[in-house]
This record gives sequence, C-alpha cells and structure tokens, in this order.
Amino acid sequence: MLERTTQVKERFLKFNDWEDRYKELIQLGRGLAAYPEDKRDEKYKVKGCQSQVWLYPEFKDGRVYFYADSDAVLVKGIVGLLVSVYSDATPDEILATKPEFLKEVGITEHLSMNRTNGLAAMMKQMQMYALVFKSMQKA
Repeated sequence: MLERTTQVKERFLKFNDWEDRYKELIQLGRGLAAYPEDKRDEKYKVKGCQSQVWLYPEFKDGRVYFYADSDAVLVKGIVGLLVSVYSDATPDEILATKPEFLKEVGITEHLSMNRTNGLAAMMKQMQMYALVFKSMQKA
C-alpha cells in the first residue's frame, strides 16, 4: 500500500498548481473501470455524498476489489483515486492505510465542505466493507 500512496503523491505533486491537479483527478475518474449496471442500486450508494456515488466491493482470494462510479466528474475522480489505492488489497491493508496521502497532495484543502464530507463517507464505506470481509475470514 505504501507503494500505491507513493505513486499517488508522485502523480499529483509533479503539478505545481491546484488547477492541474484538478484536471489529473478528472482524468483518473475517466479511467475507472466500467461500473456493473446491476450494482447501481440504493444499497451500494454512499450515504453522505451530495453527488450520487456508488461503491461496490467484491471479495476474492482474501482481497477486496472496489468498483465505483459517480454522476459528478470531480467526485468520480476522487472515488477513482481511492479505488486506485485501496482496491486489490487485503482487509487489514485497507484498515491500516489512512488517507493522509490526500492531504499531502493538497486534495483535501481544495474541496468544499460538502465534498470533504463526501470523501470521508467514501473512506468510511471502504473501511466498513474491509471490516466485514475481515470478520468473514475469521468465521
């Protein structure tokens, strides 16, 4: 996970201003894998986001895979960034990797209060899925 957060930092810190980082975030959202249409329902919606955000987890071979989408371009980039770091990781890795890298690259300081709350809701949802999958492993 350290390697992934380092890659995020390298990707965003090469830009000197927020405008370019913003564009990079949008590009990241455009690069998200297609979201499964049959998972576009209420139970996969992230509560607490002003925009519509869907986050679907899949648990295979001890690893969590996230699929995400949003109806807002910037929010799709934000959730895409989280997916790039936290997807294809074990539940323990997800729970241990705090999102400090977002602050380090200046993303959180440029978000509105609503988007900051939405970001926190996305992180919380990913961590909740990780906790559930972790408990299933022990059962």
